[in-house]
Amino acid sequence: MMTKCQIWLIALSAGLVVILTAGWFVGRKIYDRKASNFNAAAELFIYPGQEWSEITDFLTDSCDVRWKASVRRCIAEVSDNAPKPGHYVIPEGSTSTAAARMLSHGWQTPVKLVLSGMMRKRGRIARKISAQMLLDSATVASALDDAELLKTFGFRPDNVFSLIIPDTYEVLWTDGMEEILRRQKQAYDAFWTAENLEKARRQGLTQEEVSVLASIVKGETNYEPEMPKIAGVYLNRLRKGMKLQADPTVAFCYDYSPNRILKKHLKIESPYNTYRNYGLPPGPICVPTKACLEAVLNPDNHGYLYFCASPEMNGTHLFASTFIAHMKNARAFQRALTNKLRNAS
Repeated sequence: MMTKCQIWLIALSAGLVVILTAGWFVGRKIYDRKASNFNAAAELFIYPGQEWSEITDFLTDSCDVRWKASVRRCIAEVSDNAPKPGHYVIPEGSTSTAAARMLSHGWQTPVKLVLSGMMRKRGRIARKISAQMLLDSATVASALDDAELLKTFGFRPDNVFSLIIPDTYEVLWTDGMEEILRRQKQAYDAFWTAENLEKARRQGLTQEEVSVLASIVKGETNYEPEMPKIAGVYLNRLRKGMKLQADPTVAFCYDYSPNRILKKHLKIESPYNTYRNYGLPPGPICVPTKACLEAVLNPDNHGYLYFCASPEMNGTHLFASTFIAHMKNARAFQRALTNKLRNAS
């Protein structure tokens, strides 16, 4: 039979165990909620259908955390609901609780959507956007051809290139095409200030016509210093009632398949063939950059009506006011091209 002293000792030990256990439990909770557990920022993308177990493994095995068990506990506490797809950056110094709440509530970190380079086909634009977003290229391409959707932004499939303003945008990785197009419309409206609208009026162009001509300038050159000069040539031709005779518009008719535009290509029946039709084509032939738009709004004031690639083949052009002078420049370029091809063979 135990003595009173033994009973008290057992009771005291049991109480101490309870206190220590409770203290350990409370201590874990305090650590999870208050203590910095991420030694470095952790970036992750959560895809639809991904399991919490995969996310937990990534955070504990691939990220720099002090106490892996803390992460596992906190993820387990929120695991009743499916993970929210998105892009997340858990900041350095974050607690495990903060990280779990970020992922379970869908508190995403924005990504940068970069729209740049030559964008002259819907398919390329679709792939460019798809590569940076949680969107497949077919969905993007379908949106760029969706007349009803584009109508809500004041555009059509044949002039959607005008809506896209090349730049870097901060968006959510899970944003859909409607949100991306809304951001493009915001950028488009921001570009068309009262000052730029007045400049377009002075050139005798509408906003859409500025975009169309700017797309032709983009098709002619990537060398920004020459863009206002080339824009000036086409504006001079428009004012004189001459055909634009722009090779990039012919290339557009063939979906940019020819490497060089030959005489046989100039015969194609299309409203975009500026060798057969007067005036501007009905829509842009590619996505014009801001530099191209600015070039049309602020063209060089000169008397040139013609230009061709320079025989230096350095991306610049030779300009001429008369057809005779232009043909001289063109022959010089053809000789240089022939020599280059001969030497290459």
